[in-house]
Amino acid sequence: MSRDLQKYARQTNVRLVFGGILLIFIVGIGLIYGFYGGRAALTGLLCMVLGLAPLVMIWFALWILDLLVRRTNQ
Repeated sequence: MSRDLQKYARQTNVRLVFGGILLIFIVGIGLIYGFYGGRAALTGLLCMVLGLAPLVMIWFALWILDLLVRRTNQ
């Protein structure tokens, strides 16, 4: 059994981020649906996805740069 604490920390951070985003989506859309109905919930989902898109694009660009740096260092 390996004790790679950096890998464990990275894995935990990824799980926390995905869990938080999932919680925000479920609770947020659920509350919008409960108060305003289905069409408003669909609009809220669209706004959340479009608001999250720049963050995902930045994360993807940084991930690609990390891969390139790792390959050039080897």
